Amino acid sequence: PVIVISDKATINPASQTTQNFTNPVSYTVTAEDNSTALYTSTITKNTGNTNENTDCNTATGITKIICLTDAFKSTLSASQISTVQLEYNATNAAKWSNLPNGLYNGRLGIRLGDLNSTQLSSAKALIKEVTGSITNEGFDEIQQLWAADDYLGANGGGSTYSAGQFFIAFLGTPSTTGIWELQTGGHHLAVANTYKNGELTGATPSFRAVEPFAPFGDKSYAPILQERDALAAILSSLSTSELASAKLSSTFTDILLGPGKDKQFPSTKVGLKVNTLNNTQKNTILNAIKTYVYDVNDTQASVILAKYERELDETFIAYSGNASLTIQNDYIRIDGPSVWIEYSVQGGIVIRGTPHPHSIWRDHLTDYGANF
Repeated sequence: PVIVISDKATINPASQTTQNFTNPVSYTVTAEDNSTALYTSTITKNTGNTNENTDCNTATGITKIICLTDAFKSTLSASQISTVQLEYNATNAAKWSNLPNGLYNGRLGIRLGDLNSTQLSSAKALIKEVTGSITNEGFDEIQQLWAADDYLGANGGGSTYSAGQFFIAFLGTPSTTGIWELQTGGHHLAVANTYKNGELTGATPSFRAVEPFAPFGDKSYAPILQERDALAAILSSLSTSELASAKLSSTFTDILLGPGKDKQFPSTKVGLKVNTLNNTQKNTILNAIKTYVYDVNDTQASVILAKYERELDETFIAYSGNASLTIQNDYIRIDGPSVWIEYSVQGGIVIRGTPHPHSIWRDHLTDYGANF
């Protein structure tokens, strides 16, 4: 039978109320009169499911984002709220890094590993809503990056690597009016969504990377693979002379505009200008841009992508190293009037001998919502 647990009954052990059970579970229900009965059934209410938030399910757009934000905050204690709710300013907005917590301790907000299961579920529901729903992008990609850190922790990285070592913070007060930022990230991940008067005004800087790069874990995770393949497809579409025009003489050991490099875009665009290419090649470039923009909520991503498509002819492609983008120090850049994307192949840090990518999406005009 399906058991409906009322607010006048308790389940022992209490922790079972927050687990995601997929098989029948035995538990004891203690009613008001203290009588007990042993049941074997499936718990139908699953507070650990990020898809479930009945209070916000009917909302859409920014209303749903604020609803989920308030729902998350309602699960926190006063001291936790003071940790997660911070002032919106340039100094706080810039406090993100691609490094693991053992090497960078400046992240703001509350650590996911310090949340209980109900709080964590609520935080994930919010993160899911503000990121894209495309497979291997958006929230799917973020979950794989969390899994990658668990993998590193279990394979030589130690305790500073884990899905619990990621943070979430609100800079400013989440609302449909005023300015605020949702900041979440950790090792190899930075999300910085800025909202003003109910509109997403900036989705960058957006950092993504992964180690190991090869499929890993029992589910053969491979986040960032779509990005690499789409960027390599740009180079493979070019003729010999076009490749020569796009190739840079410098060697790039990492991305240029990582953490701490705000507003440091090169003053001169270099490489191959997209307006010289045919429509098939232009679509290949647009497809690569999509793998970054699709990390944003689907509706908002379409607006950003439309802008980048309008500016495509004034965009430049440049690369260094090998066109396959598989060997350490291989590098590619997309630099437009607005869009800036870099992808750089790094050496292994925890998993030695296996290259892994660093990648960033910035916007010349709307980093941090163009507020700083």
